[in-house]
Amino acid sequence: MHTSPEALEQILSRAASAAPVLAALPPRSRAALLTALGDALDAERDRLITIAESETGLTPARLGGEVTRTAVQLRLFADAVVSGAHLDARIDEADPEFVLGARPDLRRTHIPVGPVLNFSASNFPFAFSVLGGDSAAILAAGCPVIVKAHSGHPELSEATAALAQRVIADRGLPAGTLQLIHGQQTGVAALRDPRVRAGSFTGSTHGGRILADIAAARPAPIPFYGELGSVNPVFVTSEALASRGPALASEYLASVAGSAGQLCTKPGLLFAAVDDAFLEALAAAGASELGTSEHRLLGPRITDTYLEDVDRVLAVDGVQPVVIGTSRVDEAGNGWVTPTIVRVTLETLRANSEVLAEEHFGPFSVIVEVPDGTPLAPLVGEFITGSLTGTVHLGEHERSAAAGADAALSDLVTALSRHAGRVLFDGWPTGVAVTPAQQHGGPWPATTNDASTSVGTAALGRFLRPVAFQNAPSAFLPAALLDENPLGVPQERSAAGESISWGRAVG
Repeated sequence: MHTSPEALEQILSRAASAAPVLAALPPRSRAALLTALGDALDAERDRLITIAESETGLTPARLGGEVTRTAVQLRLFADAVVSGAHLDARIDEADPEFVLGARPDLRRTHIPVGPVLNFSASNFPFAFSVLGGDSAAILAAGCPVIVKAHSGHPELSEATAALAQRVIADRGLPAGTLQLIHGQQTGVAALRDPRVRAGSFTGSTHGGRILADIAAARPAPIPFYGELGSVNPVFVTSEALASRGPALASEYLASVAGSAGQLCTKPGLLFAAVDDAFLEALAAAGASELGTSEHRLLGPRITDTYLEDVDRVLAVDGVQPVVIGTSRVDEAGNGWVTPTIVRVTLETLRANSEVLAEEHFGPFSVIVEVPDGTPLAPLVGEFITGSLTGTVHLGEHERSAAAGADAALSDLVTALSRHAGRVLFDGWPTGVAVTPAQQHGGPWPATTNDASTSVGTAALGRFLRPVAFQNAPSAFLPAALLDENPLGVPQERSAAGESISWGRAVG
C-alpha cells in the first residue's frame, strides 16, 4: 500500500492550508477536539482492537491497555492546552531606568511551527501511531499532522484515521488537520517537502538516522525528533540481591518477556554480582508459564532480525544461557518466541561489546557478572552511549537517608543521569507513566534530540517555536501576551522599576 505522488501533493496542500486555521483556534476549541478524539477512540475500542490483534499479534489485554493509554493522553494534552503553561508567556514592561539602559516593552511566547510529519511505530499500534502521543502533541500545539502509517498495521491505521477525520469534520475543522499516507518513499518525499516544518519518529536507529539526516540536509533544515534504540541498563547492588534476589529474578524475566520484548524500554543489560540463588530463581521462572508461553513477534522483518541477533550472541565464546528460549516461524513469516536470557563475565562483555551491548528487539537480555566491590559508575560510561532509562535496585539500608553518604552509589546515579533520560529505583523500565513530569528521551542513540520527550505534556513543546514582540500595540499581540490575559495563562512579568540582580550571591 502506498500513496501516489498526486495524492501526496493534495495532502501537503491541505495541511498547509489548515496550519493558520489551527494556529488561530482558541485553546478550549483545540482541547475540545482532543477530548472528542479520545472519546471516539474509546467508543470504537473493540472494533479497533480486533483489527490490531490480527495485524500485530499483540494480545487483546495489551491492546486494550494501549487504547486506554492513548485516550488518556489525548485528554491529558487537552488539559495542558487549556492551562497554557506550554506557551511560556513572558512580559517585560518598558523601563527607561533599566540597569543596562532603557528597556523596550518585550513580550515572548510560543507559536505553532506548522505541518508536522509523524512516522508511526510498529510496536505501539495505538499509543505511537495515528492518534498516539506524537499526534496528540502535534494537535495540542496547534499544528496539522500528516501520519506516515506503519506497514505493520495499515488496516488499523486507516480505520483510526477515518475515525479521527469524522471527528474533525463534525467540529467544522479543515480536512488537512489530520491525514494519513502510506509507503516508505512517500514518507521520505513528504519529509523533504518545504511545507513540512518538523518531523517525529519512533523506530529503529538505522531508519531514524536516515530520516534525521534527510531533515538536516534540506535547504532549510527542520527539527526531527526521533526515538530510536535503547539498551536500558539495570544495576543491582549486592545488598538488593541478598535481600530479594529470587523476587528480582522473576520481575526481571517478566520485564524482558512482556509484549515479547518489543518495547523500547526493555532491560537489555543487567549488571550484578549474581549468585546461585538469583540464577536458580531465574532459571525456574524461565521454566514456568511466564518463560514458556510463546508470543508472536510483530512481523517477518522483526522476526528475521531478532533470530539473527540471538544466533550472533549465542555464538560468542563465553556466553552462557540461563533461560533458553524457543522459536518457530509460521507460514506468514511471523516468529513465535519465548524469552532468552544469557550471562557473561565483564571481560566477555568488554571483548564483544559490539554484539552484546546493543539493543536486541525482542525477549532477550544479557546478565553481566560484575565482581563484588567493582565500581559501577564507570561501567555506565564504558558501555552506554545513551539510553531512555537507567535502573538501580537498592537494599533497604541503601535507600535510607544515610545512603547519601555512599559516594559509589551517588556516582552511579550521577553517571546514569548523564547517559539516560529517566533514572528509576527499585522498579523496571517497561511501563512508561503518561504524566506531566515524564521524560521519554535520552542521548543518542536513544533519540536524535536529547532536549525533548515523546511522552508527557512537555512533548508538545517540540512543535512550537518562540517569538518575541517588541513595543507591539496590543492589537497585534497574541492573546497570551495581553495585559488583560483573556486566556488566563501563566505570565512571567517584569514590571518597570523592579530591581533585578544578576550573579550576586545571597548569604
